[in-house]
Amino acid sequence: MISDVVDPARANALAVTLGLPERFATGDALPPFFHQIYFWEPQPAEALGRDGHPKTGVGLIPDMGLPRRMWAGGRLEFAAPFRAGVPAEKVSSIETTTRKEGRTGPLAFVTLRHDISQDGTLCIREFQDLVYREDPSPGAPAPTTRAAPADEQGEEVSVTTTTLFRYSALTFNGHRIHYDLDYAREVEMYPGLVTHGPLIAQHLMLKAVRELGSLVGFSFRAASPLAHYEALTLCRSGQELWARAPDGRVVMEAVAEAG
Repeated sequence: MISDVVDPARANALAVTLGLPERFATGDALPPFFHQIYFWEPQPAEALGRDGHPKTGVGLIPDMGLPRRMWAGGRLEFAAPFRAGVPAEKVSSIETTTRKEGRTGPLAFVTLRHDISQDGTLCIREFQDLVYREDPSPGAPAPTTRAAPADEQGEEVSVTTTTLFRYSALTFNGHRIHYDLDYAREVEMYPGLVTHGPLIAQHLMLKAVRELGSLVGFSFRAASPLAHYEALTLCRSGQELWARAPDGRVVMEAVAEAG
């Protein structure tokens, strides 16, 4: 279990990072997914892997025998408002672990469950899906991508390198793919810095709230990485949402449940 005071100043820093006009004081309900910037678990340098993330096998995160780990998606249930300035507790556990052979090699999947409460009341239940894979190699097949629906205009969101730095800082995310361009290109073989999957999911959730009202549930799945130089377009049709890259590929898809 991890406790946090849910400092309103941190929520306000995230609001600025996301370009939101709202500012929060003690007792205010925070937007969905803002809990991501709380419940830090800082690790000393010697407990970090080469990628700047905590090593697998440290704490709750299991070692699945594969070097690369990334956030593949998640599901959230919003049971009660998560409020700024109200002490909170987060209880985490491993829900499932599986292995399979993918097109590019072995894969492992881990689903974590996080229950977040304030004043003894469950506020958020989150299922976080992680995928583990081998290091990329020159000449390996390029990941497959899917085209997004072309008839939705959507709204464009600018994600700059400053945004990536601020979001990494607010979530205490040391993964080098988000700030070390040489590492991202030469080791992980991405074309640029990688926009955080949770940051994209955050923008989709905010769009869902603006257009559908308060949420009782939300699920999302990463489809393709987005480089720092690519604009992000948010689209919605009914309860389905997706994020689109400039070349038309789907970056993330989601389903919102309004209540």
